Amino acid sequence: MSEGSTGIYTKGKPEDVLQRIRTHPFFAGFPERFLPILADCAMPVEFEAGQTIFNTGDLANRLYLIESGEIHLQAEGAEGRMVTLQTLGPGQVLGWSWLFPPHYWRFSAQTVGPVRAIFLYGTRIRELGETDPSFGYPMMKQVAQIVIQRLQDTRERLLKRQLGA
Repeated sequence: MSEGSTGIYTKGKPEDVLQRIRTHPFFAGFPERFLPILADCAMPVEFEAGQTIFNTGDLANRLYLIESGEIHLQAEGAEGRMVTLQTLGPGQVLGWSWLFPPHYWRFSAQTVGPVRAIFLYGTRIRELGETDPSFGYPMMKQVAQIVIQRLQDTRERLLKRQLGA
C-alpha cells in the first residue's frame, strides 16, 4: 500500500480490479474486450472523510469509479467560501475533465466520509481513445452520458429553485 498525494492507493490483484470495473454501472454495456485494457490503467484507492481529491484548476488526469461513500463537487462562491454543487455516490463517476481541453478540473472534489473507488488514468484512456477509435467512441459515449445526466440534474435544480420548491 502506498500513500498518494490524495488517498491511499492499493495494489489490488489485476483480476479483482478487472471485476470491480466490470461490475461498475459506468461500464454497463461497454465492449468487454476493452475492460482488461482499462484494468491495466487502474488501481483501487481509498480516501478519508473530509479529504480533498482535487481542486479547481489542478491538472485533470484521473477518472474515479465511486464504489462507496460520497463526494461533494464544489465551486468557490461569495467571499471565497466553497459551495457544494452536487453530491456523488456509489455507482457514479467523478471526473471527466481529463477528456476535454484544457484538461484542468473545473470544480473541486472533497469526500464527505470515507470513500472507496477505482482510480483510472484519464490521460492514458484519452491517448488510447485517440489512437483506437473502436475504443475511443464507446468511451466518449459513456462520458457523454455523464455530462448529459449532470446537465439534466442542474436543469432540474434550477427549475426547482425558480419555482421556489
